[in-house]
Parts: sequence; C-alpha cells; structure tokens
Amino acid sequence: MSLKHVKKMSAEAADREAVTGSRPSTPPQTSWFEFILDVELLEKHLQKPNPDPSPVTLVIQFLEQASKPSVNEQNQVQPPIDNRRNRTLKVLALKVSAHLKWDLDVLEKGLTIPVLNMLLNELLCVSKVPPGVKHVDLDLSSLPPTTAMAVIIYNRWAIRTIVLSSFPEKQTKPGPHQMNMMNLVQQEKELTENILNVLKEQASDSIMVLEGVLAIKKDFYLHTVRTLDLLAADPSTANGETESSTAGLCISADELHCQVHYDLGAIYFQQGGSDPSAYEKAREHFRRAKELHAKMDSGALHCHLDEKRLAGYWSACRALTGASDPSDTQLTPYGQINSFIRSHNHQALVEAFMKDNIQLSLPNSFRHSVLLEFQHKVQLGDRTLDEVCHKLCVCNAVRDALEGQVLSVSYQQLLLKPSKRTISFLLEVCSRSLEKDRVSDAAKRNMGIFLKNLCEGLEEVPLAYMVSSHRVFMELLPDEEKKALLEHLRKRSSTVNLSAKPLPSFYDIPGTTSSTSASANVSIGQLEQQLVLSLDPRRIRQILIELHGLAERPFWRVSSKWEVPVDYINVILAIKDNLTRDLVYILMAKGLHCITLKDFGHARQLFSACLELVTEFSPKLRQVMLNEMLLLEVRAHEAAAAQGSTDKPTPDLVSRVRGYLEMRIHDLPLRQIVGEECVAFMLNWRENEYLTLQVPSALLGQLLASTCKELPGPKESRRTAKELWELVVLVCSVSTQHKRASDGRLSLIKHREYTLGIMPRNRFITFIKKLREPLVLTTLISLFVRLHSLVRDDIVNEVTAEHLSIWPSTLANMQAVDVEAVAVTVKELVTYALTLNPNNQSWLITQADIYFVTGQYSAAMHYYLQAGAVSSDFFTKAVPPDVYTDQVLKRMIKCCSLLNCHTQVAVLCQFLREVDYMTAFKALQEQSGHDGMDSYYDYIWDVTILEYLTHIHHKRGETDKRQVAIKAIGQTELNASNPEDVLQLAGQKRKKKFLQAMAKLYF
Repeated sequence: MSLKHVKKMSAEAADREAVTGSRPSTPPQTSWFEFILDVELLEKHLQKPNPDPSPVTLVIQFLEQASKPSVNEQNQVQPPIDNRRNRTLKVLALKVSAHLKWDLDVLEKGLTIPVLNMLLNELLCVSKVPPGVKHVDLDLSSLPPTTAMAVIIYNRWAIRTIVLSSFPEKQTKPGPHQMNMMNLVQQEKELTENILNVLKEQASDSIMVLEGVLAIKKDFYLHTVRTLDLLAADPSTANGETESSTAGLCISADELHCQVHYDLGAIYFQQGGSDPSAYEKAREHFRRAKELHAKMDSGALHCHLDEKRLAGYWSACRALTGASDPSDTQLTPYGQINSFIRSHNHQALVEAFMKDNIQLSLPNSFRHSVLLEFQHKVQLGDRTLDEVCHKLCVCNAVRDALEGQVLSVSYQQLLLKPSKRTISFLLEVCSRSLEKDRVSDAAKRNMGIFLKNLCEGLEEVPLAYMVSSHRVFMELLPDEEKKALLEHLRKRSSTVNLSAKPLPSFYDIPGTTSSTSASANVSIGQLEQQLVLSLDPRRIRQILIELHGLAERPFWRVSSKWEVPVDYINVILAIKDNLTRDLVYILMAKGLHCITLKDFGHARQLFSACLELVTEFSPKLRQVMLNEMLLLEVRAHEAAAAQGSTDKPTPDLVSRVRGYLEMRIHDLPLRQIVGEECVAFMLNWRENEYLTLQVPSALLGQLLASTCKELPGPKESRRTAKELWELVVLVCSVSTQHKRASDGRLSLIKHREYTLGIMPRNRFITFIKKLREPLVLTTLISLFVRLHSLVRDDIVNEVTAEHLSIWPSTLANMQAVDVEAVAVTVKELVTYALTLNPNNQSWLITQADIYFVTGQYSAAMHYYLQAGAVSSDFFTKAVPPDVYTDQVLKRMIKCCSLLNCHTQVAVLCQFLREVDYMTAFKALQEQSGHDGMDSYYDYIWDVTILEYLTHIHHKRGETDKRQVAIKAIGQTELNASNPEDVLQLAGQKRKKKFLQAMAKLYF
C-alpha cells in the first residue's frame, strides 16, 4: 500500500478523533481501512454486542472502496484496479457475510440489489464456480460443498429479488459508489433495473437449479470466515479442503430444503397471476416447507422463515386452488369463507356469517367485500344469488348494528320492499347474535335502537307487528318505548296501503304523469328525503314517478345543493315532459356531486342512466352527457395518477379526448372546463406532438406543448416561447381585454380561435393546478420567474430557475402588468409544483430565492438546505456544485448575516470557490450573534480564519473561546504540510457535518 494512502487514512482517523474528542461518551467509529491494516480486527469487531459500523454497513464500505474507478494519466476514468488492496476488501466483505451466516433476510434488508449482486458474484468467483457455464448445466452433487452452496445462495437470492421487486417499492437504501457520477440515485436505479431484467430472464434457470437441489439428500456446507481465510492464503488449493467436508459450516439437507421449498413457493405464487397453474406448484412447495419447518428446532442455522407469512401463503394457495376442505379445523376463518364460496355452499356461508356475529373474528371490511362479490354476480345476470345477497346483507347489517356502525346502503335498499321471509330471517339473526354468555350493555342498547328503527321504518304494518311482537324486541326495549311504538302502529293500521305496480325499463318514461303506485300513507316529505339520499338511478326514477303522482311541481328544486353547470340549464329546463326534466337534472347533479367526492363508481352509474335516458329524445343532450362522461373518465384517471398509479391512459380514452378537442358541433353547449382538463390531460401524458400539430383551438395547450418540444433546440427556433410569453402577459395584465396592435389586429390571437386562450388569472391558476408533467411545470415556473424579475426590476435580487434564456428580456407595456398578480402566481405555482415533487432541486432553489427576495430569510435557508439535502442523500455526499453555486452560497451567507448568525456566515464563506475572507472577518467581529458561536469552530477548516479567530478572542480577553479556536487549528489533518487530498478530505467532512447541523436547525 502506498505511503499516500496510509497518510490519507491516518488523516481520516485523526479527523474522526478530533470530531468525536469533544464527546468522550461516544466511542469512536472504526474506519474501513483499519480492517486492512489489522487482520485480526474484523473478528474482534464483529464479536461486539452492537458493532459500529454494523456488519451490513461494513459490507457496503468494503465493496464501495473496492469498486471505486481509477483515473489514468490522461485523466480518463478506468474500471477498478484488480490489485491486492481491492481483493482484500472484497474478501473482507465476504467474511462479514459469512459471519452473518449468509442470512439473505438480513442482507436484503440492509443492502441494495446492485450491492448484493456484486457481493454474490464475488462469492461465486472465490468459490470456484466455473465461469461461462450456466448454473442450470452444473451438477451440484459433484461440486465441492461450498461451491455448490454458493450457486444455491445466488439462485435463491435471484428468485427472492424477483418476488420482492413485485411488491410496492420501498425507499432507496444507500449503496456503494459504482462510478464517480453526479446523479448517483438515477444511476443506481438504472443499474437495479438492468440487474432485475437479467434475473427475470434467467428466472426459469434459477427455478430449475433450486428444483434440482431438492433431489440432493446430503448435507451442505457454507463458507465461513476460516474457509475464506484459507482461500485468501492460497486460492489454488484451499477450496479442495471443503470437498472432504472438513471446512465450512454444516447445513442439514432438511434445513436447506425447507428454505428452498419456501423460496420456490414464493416465486410460483408470484407467477400465479399470469399462470393460475403455478398456484398448484406453490401450494405443494409451501406444504413441504411447513412439514420440514415443523421438524426443526429453534436453533436452525440457515432456515429463517416468517411463520405468519408462510401460513398466509399456505391459506391463500388453498383458497386459490380450491383444495381446502371446509371441515378442516386448521382452516382460518378467511379460508373457511373462501372454501364455502368456491364450493357454492351458500347455506354454510350464511351460517358462518351468523356465527361470526357472535365470535366477531372477521373484520367488517372483509364481510362487506364478500357481499359485494355476490352482488356483482347478480348484476351480471345470476338471479339465483338474490336470496344469498339478501341474507348476507342482513347478517352484515346486524353486525354493524351491534357495533354501533352506520348501516349500509344495500340494507336500506333491501328494506324499501321487504318480504315477510326477509324480516323473519332478520329477527332470527338478531336473536342468534345475542346468544353468547356475555353481551355488552352497549351491544344490547345498539340492538334495541336497531329494532326500534326497523319497526318505525317498515311501511307494511303487519311486518312492523312481526318485529314488535318478537321476543328480542320485547326484552331490549323499555316499556315506555314499546308502549309508544305500539300506539303508533295501531294508528297506522287504520290506513289503506295500496300495492305498487312493477316498474318498466329505465328509459321508458310513461306518457302520462299520473301514477297509481304512490302509497297513500307515504308523505311527499318522506319521498323527497329518499330522493335526496338515493344514488340508485332506478330508485330515483321510481321516487319521482310517485312524487309526480302526488303533486305537480318542479322536484329538481328539492335540494339547494343540486347544481348543474349554467351552460346546460336552459337545455335541460327546455325538456317538455316534467318527469323527464326532473330526472335528467337530478341524475346529472348527483353525478357531478359524486365526482367532487371522487366517488367515480356512483358517478358512472348516474351518468350512464342519464345518457340512456336522453339518447331517446335529444341528440344535443346526448352529446352533452358524452362530454361529461369523458370529463369523468379523465378526472378518474388523473385522480389515480395523483395517488401514485403509473397506468397509462387507454388508447380509447386518448382517442375520445382527441375527438373532443377536434369537435366542431354548431349550437352545442360546451363547458370550458372540459376543454381545459382535456388539454391538461394531454400535457400530463406527453401528447405534445398532437397538441402542437392538431389542436389550433387549444391555444394555451398548443403553445405549452410547442415550447416544451422546442426546449432542447436552438434559440432561433423558439418562436412559440415568445407567443406563450405574450399570452401569459395578457393573463396577468390589469385589463383582460384583447390588446390590439397598431394595425388594429389582435397581436397575439391573430386569426386563430382561442378556446383556451386568454382567461382570467384565477381560471389560469386552476388550469395550472391540473398539470403534473415536470417539464411543463418547469417551463411555466421559468416563464413566471422571468416575468417576476422584469416587473420587480431588481437586478441584484433576482429569482433563478431553469431555461430563463428562452424568454424575452424586456417587457413592452410594463405598466399594464399586475405586479401583485405575478408575485402571487409565481408563489402559488412553485408551491404547487413542490407538492407533486418535494425533491426537485431546481424548484427548491426557486422557492428559496422567492423567500430570499421577499425578505423571509429563515424560510429561504430552509429551502436552500433542502435543495442541498435531496441532492446529497442528506449531506452524506458532497452537494453538487451546480446546486450550491456561488450565487446560492452568497444568498445563504446573506440570510445568516441578516438573521444575526455570524459564525455560520464565517463557515459558509469557506464554501465559495474563492474564500471570502473580508465577509468572514467582518462577521467574526460581530459580538451580538444568535448562533452557537464557538460550537461551530469544529466546522472551520480554513487555517487563516481560525488564526483570525484566535487573534480576535485574545484581543477581547475571551480565554475559553480562544482555547476552542486553538484546539480547532491544532488538529493534525489541518496541517498545511499535508497532501492536498488530505486537506480536501478534511474540508469535505466538515462541510457535510456543518450542513447536517444547519439542517437540524432550519428544518
């Protein structure tokens, strides 16, 4: 090892000692290079109760150092050198893994996929796995035990990684620097994707290798620290010792087979989504894993199964393959329910739900999902399941009632026309649900309220008497309530109840508005209340028919919250038939309300019913409904994208959006918001080419798309950027009237239509907040930042952003621009963009600049530090110089100065490309600072500033602070005689620690 390396390492050790010296209670952390210098240190370190660094951290450090690229004399980056140092580091990483007994659960939790890939490939290499030969072609039974085990570990990891990659992505863990590139996070992501693609391509081979392992009945051997030492000492012969099983850690065949069965079960289960037959294979492997695991004791060396997860896999496989036996007592409650559903044993299913009302083992969400599954089958045409649906609905309603929950809509609909049989079954369920020994008083009270409400809500008096005379009702209700309720029933029994006629199909509106189906004892008020609450189109139609039979008045006015767009009101109210008019208005109003609540399912039902209705008599309203249904689908897709969905819109949806944007139908009421959201949708899904060429009417969208498309191009091709600029200037002008040029023509609009041209600023902001595409938002931010700088006319304190050069540098009519509107808009826009991506460095710097130029210095520091943090893994790496430019650093310095944090100013002055001694010295002369003063001296590496500090404190007679400064200046790694790389390392370490301390202060 070169003297230069030793000096560098010594400097690191000295730096660590200096930094930690002021905190004697914290033991110094051992650095990676110390394990190279002392061959016995690793084993001692790993034997500690809580070694620091931890084993997985050591693996990362060893591989990081071993894989660092080199630079030749021509300053070209070369692959890592295969020298003794790097080979030693790789062996150290393997030794740490051997200490962990190659536990993939631990390694996968602490290491990224690229690091584990590097580690296991190194294991294959040192284990003498024949290079260039596919693992599936190897005869593992004839290979040395540790060689065979290396192949097994690698292929186990391969299929486990495929399975884990199919789960929701976790936060990226830090990994080694593969190459010295600026964007390490993106690089690691791409590297991970490449490795995953290779593993997936070889998945069938890995499965075959592990299937072959199950046929080997002899014991297996793992590499240990000792066997790796033997390999390091003499690689040519050491592996032979393991052939006679005299070295390595012995793993029994049963133990390894148990783990392999589990891993194979997981990969087959994952493949079951596309190949249902794979579930059969998964079930068999999990069965064998369960059997083998039951035979093992708790001291298993290599087999570490999550028993709960295994039980879940096993239960899921049995349910999916239909292999479970309903009488099997080992079945979980979920398994029993799935078994009954698969075997169509509906009676047993209902019985299980009734029993669960006593045991309360199934969550309500699961019970309701089972009911929804059956209701879906009924909707598809299987009317034989109606009774099952009714019984499950009743069981769920009683369970909800016992727990004081809100009763479901399905139950409310069931009680609109209940049969004697339904009420009888409901009372049976209530009775059985109270059979257990200890029923809480709260449950009894809830059940009493439930039965009372049931009795009051039943329109047919005989059914109400059925409830009131039941034993449970008599036991649960107080005498006063029973007496009052019976009196009410006696009064109702004197009225006549007419039977309702069956309804025709939905769109078959009767020619006359009279109706004989209205019950004489149902008041208009009750029907109107049901009309307000119902979301079922057929039920809404039925209620309206009954209402029109009782009174002739506009029932679309029943609720003041029913609103339809003003563009459509005249067309709807022009419908001659009053019932049809009410129905169209209410269906549309309820559908729009559901969309605002993101209840897209009910909205689709209501709109579909309305479309079916208007198709019969009004082509104009049919097109209106098609437009609204398009807007519904666009909003549903965008809502899903906002929740993290990456599903691209279907070709059909994109085609419908294009059709709307190209539509030219005379005298058709159009809502501007539909066009706006269609354009935003196309921008969000990068349909820039289409917007640029095909949609001249969507002016704002066209100009945005064209500008984004031309961004990488030469300056002279940015004509559309100028047109976009002029449009936005008009939006932000004091008067929103169209501006005319000297020749009297519209200067911007020219002869083009402008469906999305000039609009009020509030509508413009609303439109912007529908955009998610980063490049579009960056373009708009850039435009408003340039406009903001021009109207403020403050050259010194300008806000920065990307792509500023594409915009005009002057403003023709500055007096017409609303300065406040521009300032508010740029703040709203940047704040909104950061809600979509809080880690966008450019947007963070822009936000910080906005706070800086408006005098909010603490907030500015927050965002400057956040920009640095996201670009450096929270300051564990150096902040890229294109993030912390000299301008940004000078603004951070000014913020600290104006916040009276003068020592922070001095520290930051060192960060500049040329240290600003004048500002640093002036700051250190201040005596009324609001920061930690001498507590920051450990972060100063510039000797000149430290010397000035000792002079200042000596001059003031501040002995204690002078001693702190002298101690800081006396640290070994700050010696001017040190090599340049040692001095730079000392500076980098202090930079990182200072920025981390600042982040804690300002975050």
